[in-house]
Amino acid sequence: MQNLRADLARALEYENGGRARRWLLALGAPGTHAVLVYRLGRWALGQPAPVRVPLGVVYQLLYLLVRICWGIEIPRAARIGPGLYIGHFGGIAVSRRAVIGRNCALSQQVTIGDDVYIAPGARVFGRIRIGNNVKIGPNAVVGEDIPDNAVVALDPGYRIVSYRGNRRALGYAGRWAPQRQHWVNCAPSRSPQAHVQSGPDAGGRSGSSARAASASSSTQS
Repeated sequence: MQNLRADLARALEYENGGRARRWLLALGAPGTHAVLVYRLGRWALGQPAPVRVPLGVVYQLLYLLVRICWGIEIPRAARIGPGLYIGHFGGIAVSRRAVIGRNCALSQQVTIGDDVYIAPGARVFGRIRIGNNVKIGPNAVVGEDIPDNAVVALDPGYRIVSYRGNRRALGYAGRWAPQRQHWVNCAPSRSPQAHVQSGPDAGGRSGSSARAASASSSTQS
């Protein structure tokens, strides 16, 4: 039940509005339905046989219903920590041998293979497949296919994509406007000073000869 409370608390964090509205939206989300069915199946596994058997039948029916309606397959044999959040539905498949840590998020079109460990705080999204025997580190963001036997770690660095700043310079009216973002290639930057061409110009003269001729003509004038 503690895991279920953590799951619901995580779902409420993503909703806006008053308390009643947030609960209504969270409980009506397909991802919450899948998590509830999964938690029910896990809880039923630990019950005595007189309780486990009828609950197992109910679980199988609900599991099939979630699979058909929402396209989410999370078998109860998978080991998933508290705080599981599924923001989107459709094409989500988790292996029965997968292990997922605390406060993880899954998105649509994700397939998780066998013997996969997803550490706490990881985000897995996109039309991707996580191969077999894969380990994903804490807080990692995975948006592409991961091959078998891979270990994925969070890259702590950062990348500068532009030097154009966050806003334009002050205009005549003393106001500023947001600037469009321009993604640039992060190749090694060159010196910002202007580059003077020293090759031949259109008249066949070199760059230095052209500058000398220009200075001579300005002196004569």
